Amino acid sequence: MEPSGEQVTRFPQMARALRNPNFRLFWSGNFLSNIGTWMQNVAQGWLVLLLTNSAFWLGVVGFAGSIPFLIFTLFGGVIADRVDKRRLLLATQTVMMMLAFLLAALAWFKVITVWEVAAIAFMNGVAMSMNAPSYQAMVPRLVKREDLTNAIALNSAQFNMSRILGPTLGGYAMAIFGVAGNFFLNGVSFLAVLWALTRIKYPDERPAQRESMWASLRGGFAYLHENKQMLVLIWMTAAASLFGIPFLTFIPYFAKVQLNAGESGLGWLLAASGFGAVLGAMTVAIAGMIRHRGRVLTFAGVVFFLAIIGFSESRSFALSECLAFIEGYCGITMISCFNVSIQHLSSDEMRGRVMSIYATSFLGLPPLGALLAGELSRHIPTGHALAGMAALAGVLFLGFFAFSRPLRELD
Repeated sequence: MEPSGEQVTRFPQMARALRNPNFRLFWSGNFLSNIGTWMQNVAQGWLVLLLTNSAFWLGVVGFAGSIPFLIFTLFGGVIADRVDKRRLLLATQTVMMMLAFLLAALAWFKVITVWEVAAIAFMNGVAMSMNAPSYQAMVPRLVKREDLTNAIALNSAQFNMSRILGPTLGGYAMAIFGVAGNFFLNGVSFLAVLWALTRIKYPDERPAQRESMWASLRGGFAYLHENKQMLVLIWMTAAASLFGIPFLTFIPYFAKVQLNAGESGLGWLLAASGFGAVLGAMTVAIAGMIRHRGRVLTFAGVVFFLAIIGFSESRSFALSECLAFIEGYCGITMISCFNVSIQHLSSDEMRGRVMSIYATSFLGLPPLGALLAGELSRHIPTGHALAGMAALAGVLFLGFFAFSRPLRELD
């Protein structure tokens, strides 16, 4: 039965993709789960400090949780094109839920060591890297094509809203229940997305291909190489992820050392960045189908890098607040344009592999960029290092736009 006009108008233009009950379930389940994930991230960092009082171990655990995206995401994309994506998501989400409950138990009985935290962070990263391509590839099959831009923007909005709500709720939960309580609540939050996945009416998928995994992976790269617009978008994503996005890792450094703002100042800086990201996602959601995407993402990217440069050299907290907002707004606009464009350009048969290459570039390279920034910081001031990396990314974006006709023609 088609929805009536009265039913459709329940959702404003900004959230029209939520008219689809399948996407509505998917969106709300992931929103609750992401809040739990951010609560766990806060508790995990706090637990590492309680166990070691070492910034070095904070970096080690963070790296252990991030590096699987660089190693395993490509294989997750191949698997996503060979199996039912919903079943794969159910499996990966269940693994992450069990790992959260394991952390909760070890922390509750006070038998956990930092090595176990790092090992669980690595296993969680593996599950997330296998989850990411299917998550990205599933969205276009839950909404109409004309609602895809809105759906991707709403996904970005819910992720960034959870980025604001999760740490806030996590701080209160830790005060009441301790770190074990945060891990347990994160485990419970996975029930929301698991329930949503079982309720979604998902269209049947084509039978799995019989070729080997390596042949499927080569096929994905060959398909990408043949599509010049997707290829340049992946290269731009890699440039932003390697030289720009690692800046976010160093915001605590700027709050404490360069701005002397303390913990509360760090909270305000992160909130400004998160609020800018939510507003940017809402702007994309309201705009619907973005025209001249090649120009829009290039401009947004350049402004994103300029905001990072200004923030890295700023000694004024008020100016840094404004620049953090601009960084969040332009960063999510750029990322949304990347995601929407690649989703529109990819075929259903290749979507899992294409999105795995995109996810590898987007999620796998920032840890390497953070290591590069850390090494540069041993020789030059940290602000100069991050500003220089952002400047290089901006130059690369302008070079891509100047020399890539497919990018300029991307509409």
